[in-house]
Amino acid sequence: MRFTYAEAMTQATFYAPLAQAAEAAGYTSMTVADSLIYPKSSDSRYPYTDTGDRAFLEDKEFIETMVLCAHLFAVTTTLRLTPFVLKLPVRPPVLVAKQASSLAFLSDNRLGLGVGISPWPEDFANLGVDWARRGKRMDECMDILRGLTTGEFFSYDGDFYTIDELKQTPGASKPIPLLVGGHADNALRRAVLKGDGWMHAGGDGEELDRLLARLAEIRREEEDTRDDFEVHVISYDAYDVDGVKRLADKGVTDCIVGFRVPYVMGTDPEPLQDKVDHLNRYAEQIIGKVGDV
Repeated sequence: MRFTYAEAMTQATFYAPLAQAAEAAGYTSMTVADSLIYPKSSDSRYPYTDTGDRAFLEDKEFIETMVLCAHLFAVTTTLRLTPFVLKLPVRPPVLVAKQASSLAFLSDNRLGLGVGISPWPEDFANLGVDWARRGKRMDECMDILRGLTTGEFFSYDGDFYTIDELKQTPGASKPIPLLVGGHADNALRRAVLKGDGWMHAGGDGEELDRLLARLAEIRREEEDTRDDFEVHVISYDAYDVDGVKRLADKGVTDCIVGFRVPYVMGTDPEPLQDKVDHLNRYAEQIIGKVGDV
């Protein structure tokens, strides 16, 4: 079992020392949140809170995801970074491929690229991308990332993108894992057909069990027997050694853990040292005792 430290919507200056603390404590990875804009007016609902309200996002400090990854890679040596998740189809895929290859090259392959479809129509509108057929657009973006991040010549002719034969150098020396986020059935199937793993965004244990069962069913349908397929989840079971073992038995490979609820209005009041203490305490009480699950 691997462990990923999650912190989001806190002071931007906290991320570098937290990444260093997580690395020192034995976490495999740290998530990096993605948020591009905050519209003044919106009818959109946030899919991962009970009320659907998104007002808690206002005035939160979000450094652009790939920029923050570069910053954190520069101050760490072993920690993997996992965007959670990069809103892929609103971005130009050739540019994302160049960013991802560059990050992988500079970090010695420490990028696990979580990708998903933004739930906000405003993201698409303000970046000049059509909201319609966004799932198909996502699929094409993933194909392009696969092709261009190899560093070899690649061309593409799809419904949304046409790319002349070209290459981007340096490519990644190892394939960059594409981890698909989302709870819809299409997202689970995309994780199997297009991705190298799935990222769970939270919810109760019963819902997680349903999603894990469906993911396993899709893998059987598609005859996917990969041993390195990644399953990243958020679960209360991750805060107990026996619970971690239960998650491993269900096929989970990576536990995502955080130590506060970030969906609150206003500035995060928790001091940096308290955050470091929380992640260190978990490492001592759980990571250090789990061993090779």
